[in-house]
Amino acid sequence: MAVRTLLRYPDARLHQVARPVQVFDDRLRELVRDMAETMYAAPGVGLAATQVDVHERVIVIDISETHDQLQVFVNPEIVSSSGDRKVYEEGCLSVPGIYEEVERPDRVRVRAFDADGKPFEVDADGLLAVCLQHEMDHLNGRVFVQYLSRLKQSRIRARMHPLEREAA
Repeated sequence: MAVRTLLRYPDARLHQVARPVQVFDDRLRELVRDMAETMYAAPGVGLAATQVDVHERVIVIDISETHDQLQVFVNPEIVSSSGDRKVYEEGCLSVPGIYEEVERPDRVRVRAFDADGKPFEVDADGLLAVCLQHEMDHLNGRVFVQYLSRLKQSRIRARMHPLEREAA
């Protein structure tokens, strides 16, 4: 297992659309282990493969306080969402130190596969629903700051530039 390097906003690679996973093999399971280790080390509650520069439809999430309830979603898709919307404060490992309110559907039903290729569905609300939608946005090339006003986006980009120089 290894901690992988996180892409930082506004890196253009964060806007690539991830392709579906075709093969459920040891390489995929290694990616999942690395992503989990990276997420826990950051620390965070969710991570999309896009954020570690792997453009495949893979997400790991652990919203537990004990950080021992890893959930893996391969090729996730939202099959339904509630008409009720709720505002949550979101942050992102690719946009460190930035927290902003984003409005999203309050509940979603997601269909996905586990790392071994077994299909499943989950009904999610609250933090899990937010995390799933946030990470699935990454798979579609979207970063949560894109839900904000252009002024806020430009301010965030300006704040991220010093971080880019430090990482180089």
